[in-house]
Amino acid sequence: MPLRLPDGLPAIDILKRENINIEDMLTKEEDKRAIRIVILNLMPFKSTTETDFIRLLSNSPLLLDISFLKLKSHTSKHTPEEHMNHFYHTLEEVSKEKIDGLIVTGAPVEDLPFEEVDYWKELQEIFNWAREHVRSTLYICWAAQAGLYHFYDIPKYPLPKKMFGIFPTIPLKPELSLFRGFDDVFRMPQSRHTEVRREDIERVDDLEIIAESEESGVSIVRSRSKREFFITGHLEYAPNTLDTEYRRDLGKRDDVELPKYYYREDNPEKGPLVTWRAHANLLFTNWVMGVR
Repeated sequence: MPLRLPDGLPAIDILKRENINIEDMLTKEEDKRAIRIVILNLMPFKSTTETDFIRLLSNSPLLLDISFLKLKSHTSKHTPEEHMNHFYHTLEEVSKEKIDGLIVTGAPVEDLPFEEVDYWKELQEIFNWAREHVRSTLYICWAAQAGLYHFYDIPKYPLPKKMFGIFPTIPLKPELSLFRGFDDVFRMPQSRHTEVRREDIERVDDLEIIAESEESGVSIVRSRSKREFFITGHLEYAPNTLDTEYRRDLGKRDDVELPKYYYREDNPEKGPLVTWRAHANLLFTNWVMGVR
């Protein structure tokens, strides 16, 4: 099925070259049955993240209308103001429409206590609004930690070195619709300096861990309401994302090692071996099917 995206979004040209069907205009009937997905994009390079998520969402058999949410209390340093004003909306604007699904991305603010993040109060307002008005929400990486802290007071802990690589992960509840079509093990990209811990989550009756990795720890947590999913990794990552991060940080940080299970023969010059994309496509498709 086609996607409806904001007119002129840079990602459109990239996605059309990949034979992804982008609809310029919806009929009244299509507009009525479209699934409305909003993405709160907290990542610094907005266009890259837009493309990553839209690419995964495009696999849905349902008609999707995708839009983007911005914060009023924070100005992006890496994305032109013109881009933000043209393609992004405030919560007041978005809340006028019926929203089926919300995705909250990660953000490069792990080293800060949550309360010291300059947009924390506004983010809490969005979290509260989503719980009341959105059918299902995906919280990704730092946003997963932020959501667990906001709703359940679950802390994050610093890691001795960056959790970095593509880690084998086990669905603990394979019968869930989110895991429809999954194998016994799937791989999830991780790129973070902090973690949440199983023992803290298990103390909360309203939460259940539904995927976990022996090496990278808690991977996906679900609220008992079945409406919120907290994903600690980055299934949306493109094949070259970890390579870009590794080369960017090499020699600049002392807690970054070669990403595990990522390069062919652990050799950066041989490039990445992509092992997570099929399950990433499945998970996002399954999630969309659950919010219709």
